[in-house]
Amino acid sequence: MNYQLDEIDKKILDFLVENTRMPFTEIAKQMDVSAGTIHVRVKKMEDAGIILGSSLNIDYGKLDYHFTAFIGILLTKSNRTQEVLKELSVLPNVIEASVISGKYNIFCKVRAKNTEDAKRIIYQIDDIQDVMRTESMISMEEYLSDKNRLINAISI
Repeated sequence: MNYQLDEIDKKILDFLVENTRMPFTEIAKQMDVSAGTIHVRVKKMEDAGIILGSSLNIDYGKLDYHFTAFIGILLTKSNRTQEVLKELSVLPNVIEASVISGKYNIFCKVRAKNTEDAKRIIYQIDDIQDVMRTESMISMEEYLSDKNRLINAISI
């Protein structure tokens, strides 16, 4: 479905990006439209695949997961990428994985409690069939993590 956003849709997205739990009635009140309008438009954006659901931001540091690493994964064969991605998806500490070009086949983000926990996870990744080697980069500080940041710059 090809759905063209207009100013009302963009405003709705702005509200939902700011607070995914904001009631449609509150959005409607602030936009001076009916709650039904908000509901119908959100449903259309969901059907078009623009809105993929709502998400929750978790502070993993408060749950004692203070260690973040980025891991480049080099495979023995590129045609095994999908199988390796499936194996990575089973590891709960792997929170992002991307197929990339360049030095590695896959690049992933891992959350761990500490270096010992990270080492355990990296060894699990190393044990996946067709993983030739991994290279880890430790995050010293996460400065920016906002998946919805681009929507603010998109103009209709």
